[in-house]
Amino acid sequence: MYNFLTFIFWDDMPSIYIPFCKSINEEKSSKNMNNKILISIKWIFKIVLIIILSFMYYLNKPINSPQIIYIPKGSINKIIAHLQSRNYNINKLDALLLRVIGSPQSGWIDIGTTCSTRGDFLYKLTTAKAALQNVTLIPGETTHIFLDQLADEFHLNRELLQKEYAVQSKYKEGLFVPNTYSLPMGITEEMIIKILLKESFLQMRDFSMKIFGTYNEKKWFHFVTIASIIQKESANIEEMPLVSSVIHNRIKKGMKLQMDGTLNYGKYSHIKVTSKMIKEDKTIYNTYLHSGIPPVPVCNVSFDAIKAAIFPAQTDYLYFVKSKNGAHTFSCNYSTHLTNINDATK
Repeated sequence: MYNFLTFIFWDDMPSIYIPFCKSINEEKSSKNMNNKILISIKWIFKIVLIIILSFMYYLNKPINSPQIIYIPKGSINKIIAHLQSRNYNINKLDALLLRVIGSPQSGWIDIGTTCSTRGDFLYKLTTAKAALQNVTLIPGETTHIFLDQLADEFHLNRELLQKEYAVQSKYKEGLFVPNTYSLPMGITEEMIIKILLKESFLQMRDFSMKIFGTYNEKKWFHFVTIASIIQKESANIEEMPLVSSVIHNRIKKGMKLQMDGTLNYGKYSHIKVTSKMIKEDKTIYNTYLHSGIPPVPVCNVSFDAIKAAIFPAQTDYLYFVKSKNGAHTFSCNYSTHLTNINDATK
């Protein structure tokens, strides 16, 4: 590089430009004017070459980034500000370059590597797309099972997922909104938990604002906890307000809930609850052992279940049992409940 720059700044023009200079000399009658033109061309050449070399050097500087990055919708300046806020080595000059290269895409971008040249990085912002995969969290599923699902479908480390969830979440359960999410392959354990928690929180807050006109976390998760029991116990959406009324009525009367669904927590989400399990389980989820609702949700819940928790049906029901058709039969007194049990088991 030193020898090359010495060559560029040599006092005399390089010999390769002599024919060009001669052609100019033939067209000009004044030797002084000719010299001035030659000097001007020489310096223009030097300046242009320096700019080109500097530009090439700048574009070849390395940029470190995750392999998969998210680009928000908006102007180039907004995108540059977003990348700067995440400590990428990006500046206003890059904004000018992007106006030449093309507008960056929005959404998930697969850079393909964690270290690329600035030129490659900027180019891929405008051309590359990450492969997306859908993952569905069904209403009533526990976070434990959902993390198993994420690890399997996105080839992630299950222990790291659990660790990230513990670090980023305030509650052990009930923070994910059941939905279908499109997420990029190659995403990290930290990022997938962050995205799911953020999107779920925004959905919860919006729903709370529609109902209450505000979002109070303690109040909200009280209803989420009730909703988680409703979700586990109800055979369908239509039953949810009725199940909710039984929960509220039993609490008002000081009765234990005694609901099997609360024991389908964590890894026991799909385990059949038996009398042995009811007797041996000493956790906070056992509503045969403890009065009231558990201190935390049992599972992740739908907005239908939350709405039912907030607006229970106005009934005197205290009992229900699953009938032969899969739905529940509700009753107000224990004798009728025993009859309904007998009919369901015949």
